[in-house]
Amino acid sequence: MNPSPTDVLLDLQKVLQERKSAPAEKSYAASLYAKGLDTILKKVGEESAETLIAAKNQDSAALVYEVADLWYHVMVLLASKDISVTAVTDELARRMGTSGHAEKAARTK
Repeated sequence: MNPSPTDVLLDLQKVLQERKSAPAEKSYAASLYAKGLDTILKKVGEESAETLIAAKNQDSAALVYEVADLWYHVMVLLASKDISVTAVTDELARRMGTSGHAEKAARTK
């Protein structure tokens, strides 16, 4: 049986938190943390651009691959800031049932 999407994100969050104390040479995530926020942000930007490029093509598998890379690096960013994935899912849940236009208008006030 496949794990639920929630389980995957929570498990990844746990691993990424553990990697914060791992040696940089033993873990890719640890190496990102060691290099600092600017490196993490650069990776998020790179993966965002690669996702956009993949979305312009007709290869769904490539898009899924790039979105997975993007989500991973966003999760590294969240972990670096000690922000849990549930903070993000709680915010998404709060927005459910609200018009996107109404939610955006509320942010500008």
